[in-house]
Amino acid sequence: MDFIMEEKNRKQIRKTGRKPKIDPAVNRYSINLNAQDNAKFLALFDQSEMKVIAHFITACIFQKTVKTVKIDMDAIEYHEKLTRFFSQFRAIGTNYNQIVKILYRNFSEKKAGTYLFKLEKETIELVKVTKKVIRLTQEFEEKHLKKE
Repeated sequence: MDFIMEEKNRKQIRKTGRKPKIDPAVNRYSINLNAQDNAKFLALFDQSEMKVIAHFITACIFQKTVKTVKIDMDAIEYHEKLTRFFSQFRAIGTNYNQIVKILYRNFSEKKAGTYLFKLEKETIELVKVTKKVIRLTQEFEEKHLKKE
């Protein structure tokens, strides 16, 4: 008989649903914001990229640090294109070495020298373009990638 009573007690203890919290948040506060303050609040909330407004408010009240990460898609796009440019620049350097070897192997020294002179002029132009890219990148970083 005791065995049947214990079985019934065990079945009654089991409950479905979420386990109750040890320290539930039951205290609630209400604030009213005008349209301008609400816009500022929502902007700050969006910058924080937190998912829950209540967590954001709690972090602000208790002065917990709220990390803000801003992703600048223009900077990412610029970086991708710059990376592609420099990979092309490396490929040009590899091709340059191969061309010099081929010129001396297949042409007379005079003819190879003439072609190398033309190649040297184009290389000087490439150096100018590269310096301009470096200068523009530095300007871009100064204007748009301000580290705070």
